[in-house]
Parts: sequence; structure tokens; C-alpha cells
Amino acid sequence: MTPPQERRIPYLGVTGLMLGIVLATLDGTIVGTALPTIAGELGGLERLPWVVTAYLLTAAVATPLWGKLGDLYGRKGGYLSAVGVFLAGSVLSGLAQSMGQLIAFRALQGVGAGGLMVGAFALIGTLVAPKDSARVQAVTGAMLPVAFAGGPLVGGLLTDHLNWRWAFYVNLPVGLAALLIVSLSLRVRTPRVRARVDWAGALLLTAGVLALTLLAGWAGTAHAWTSPRILALGTIAVVALAWFVRVERRAEEPVIPPRLFRTRNFTLAQILSFLVGAGMIAALNYLPQYLQFARGQSSTASGLLLLPLMLAMVAAQLASGRIIARTGRYRMYPILGGALMTAGALVLLLLDVDTPVAVASGLTVVVGAGMGFLMQATLLVTMYGAEPRDMGAASGTVTLVRTLGGSLGVAVLGAVFTARLGGADTHLTPAQALRLPEPVREGLGAAVTSGVHGVLLGTALLAALAFAAAWLVRDAPLRPETGSVTEEAPASEDRPPADRRLPRPS
Repeated sequence: MTPPQERRIPYLGVTGLMLGIVLATLDGTIVGTALPTIAGELGGLERLPWVVTAYLLTAAVATPLWGKLGDLYGRKGGYLSAVGVFLAGSVLSGLAQSMGQLIAFRALQGVGAGGLMVGAFALIGTLVAPKDSARVQAVTGAMLPVAFAGGPLVGGLLTDHLNWRWAFYVNLPVGLAALLIVSLSLRVRTPRVRARVDWAGALLLTAGVLALTLLAGWAGTAHAWTSPRILALGTIAVVALAWFVRVERRAEEPVIPPRLFRTRNFTLAQILSFLVGAGMIAALNYLPQYLQFARGQSSTASGLLLLPLMLAMVAAQLASGRIIARTGRYRMYPILGGALMTAGALVLLLLDVDTPVAVASGLTVVVGAGMGFLMQATLLVTMYGAEPRDMGAASGTVTLVRTLGGSLGVAVLGAVFTARLGGADTHLTPAQALRLPEPVREGLGAAVTSGVHGVLLGTALLAALAFAAAWLVRDAPLRPETGSVTEEAPASEDRPPADRRLPRPS
């Protein structure tokens, strides 16, 4: 019997899985540069946070469910189902005729998105041993730069030369390719577990996350902190999440197994994922506002100007992933990432209405590198610190907390952005703003710049908290093998002993 670690890596199947990750990445980067035009046409900048929040909120709630369903009933089927739901949401979002419709369809799209990364990471973690992760990084390295770096540019080109609706329709060819490749080339059998899905936990998690997100977006802006609505939301959030923890401790197959949090590094990795998600999503969705409204750049140009940030993030992810796979040491990377992200967000406060666009673009490199180091380290610590049977749940947990962080970050920092706009007219597209009289256009640019500064200050604070938490991470051996189970061998023979670990590097 061929040991799991000696099997040939199914590169074609892994490529199909990576397309799912590319789908989720493309959506964020492409839609980000189209959002100013979308908001101007359908409803105004003050409603922009909810286009992002609706997607992130449903993705956050759906993520652990997809992970658990994959663990129980089959990871390949779960992944393919998630891609299908995501594509349906993409088509409907492109057809939206109002901001309300777009928010609702983005919520459906988020349900599918919740299973894209968790499904792909769980399958990759099942099929590929940590010692082979460097080779898989080569596949990642060929695809993620296209999504991260090319996404803003593609989004800008589609918005400027076709229509913002194509920012959603472009998901179709990528998604269909993922469905075809994974269906035909990847054979994975997940042992069926006779257990009920923890629907009570899922419902409580949904209620708690929804109440917390609404509270974050409304408190102090749309409603006073002491208003009955905000107090009710706070009560619902506390009760639902506390009850969720109690239910998870007793559930036969919990959505988020409490046993995962018994290790110090796993818990710290989730804290770091939450913080980097909150800062990253907020920054990526509001920097295009500055470039298009304050600097008068087109959607295409704003996509190009974000390339340094995206490329720095991908380079940091790939470099740290390869080094961690080779040495087994990872503690320094979240520390470095937190420091760079904090410094990068503070550097971006130099942005002003008169900052040259090339300088504005170059200033994003530092924050991008910090995001990359944090994201890669926390993912690897999470995935290879869990036992094989919990691979889907672990992947779902790290994606959940990062997405939840992004949802809350956009809600809170989006409220800060809107508050700083003052009386500026927000029912304008960037193209319409360029035709305003000079004094009015300058006032709008100054208001948007002030709003983006508020977002960046919040990002710097979140990154500083991540930097402080990262010092508590300890180097520990990573799991050497996966519990991969394919149709070519019985599960009992393929599953490695749970207590095998890589030796600590000398």
C-alpha cells in the first residue's frame, strides 16, 4: 500500500480547486473597483457598505456549515455545490435593478462563497501532505497573482468599457471551468459519518453574527448607542453567541468543534485571522473610493494603481509559505506581518487630494506585504494543526473568522467613512463627479479623502492589535501527513496515526 505522503499530487485536480479560491478572490477584487459606479447608479455611497457586508455576512455564516457538511457527507460534493450556488448569485447580482436587489443577491452569492475556500482548502489538506505544500504553492503562485493583481484591473476595464454588471458575469467561465475539472479529474472519498448536522448551532451563529454586524454598522451613526434598537441588537448578539457556545459543547457534530481551541496556536491564529480580515477588506473596498473620487482616476486606472498592494500581498504569501513548508518555523511571520500592516496603514495617511497617483500607488506596498504574511501564517497554523477528521471544520473556522472580521470591519469602518463625508453628495458615479464645478469637485474629493483616512486609522489599530497578539504564537511542529482517503484504498489503511508530527527543525 502506497503511503499517503508518497502519492503523486493530483495537479490537475488541485488546479480545479484553486479556481474556486480564485473565484472568491476575483469577486472581491473585481467588484471593489466597480463599487463606486454601482453605488452611484443604484443607491449612493452611504449604502455601499451593505453591498459588501451582505456578501461577507452570509459567507461567514455559511462557511462552517459547508466545512461540516463536507466532513460528514463528502468534501468534493460540497465544493461543487458551493460553486453552483456562487454562480447563481453572480448571475442574479448582474441582473439587479436596485440596491435592495443587489444586496439580496450578493447575500445569496455569499452563501456559495462560504464553501469555495473552505471546500478547496479542506480537499487540498486531505490530498496533499505539508511536506508537499511547496509544490502546491507553485500552482497557487500561477493563479493567485492573476486574481489578486489582475482582478482590480479587469474590474476597471469591464466597468469602463462594458458595464459594471460584467464584474459579476465574469465569474461564469471561471466557475464552469472549476466544476468541469474537479468533477472529471478528482476522485476523493470521504468516509460517511452517521451524525446529524448541528442546525441549532448554525441558527444561533446566524442570529448572533447578523445582530453583531447590524449593531456595528448602525450604532452611533444611523441610531444612537442607547436607542432601543441598538440595545436589542446587543442583547440578541450576546445571548445568541453565548447559547451557541453552550450548544457546541454538547452537539454530536458541532459546527465549530470546541476541541479545536484547546491548542494555544489555533486560538491565536483565529484571533489574527479576524483582525487581518477586518483591516484588509475595509482597506481594499475604500481605497478605490479615494482613487476615483479624490484623484479623478477611472475604474481601470484605480485597478492598476492597486497592483502594488496586490502583488506585495501575493509575494509575501508565496515566499512565507515556501519557507514555512521547508523549515517548519512560522512564528516570525505573523509578527512581521502585523508590524508591516500597521506601518503600511499609517503610511497611507499621507494620502491627500494633491498626492501624485504614482506615489499613492507605491505607498500601498507595505500594507499589502503585511497582509500577505499574516494570512499565510494563520492559514498554515490552522490547517496543519488540526487532525484529519477536523480538516473541514478547521478550514471553515479560519475562513469564518476572517470573513466575520471583514464583515464587521466594513460595517464599522464604513460607518466611519460615511460619517466623515459630511454633506457631500454621495449619489454620484465617478464619471459624474468629474463633470462637477471645480469647487464642488474639490469639496467631494476632500470629503472622500477624510473618510478614507478614518478607514485607514481603523486598519492601523486592528493591525497593531494583531502585532501584539502575534508575539504569543509559539513555534510547534506541523502535522507531517494528511488523512487523505481516495477510492484507491480503504480509509482504515490510508489514515495515518493522529500523533505523528514533524520533528522540530534544528
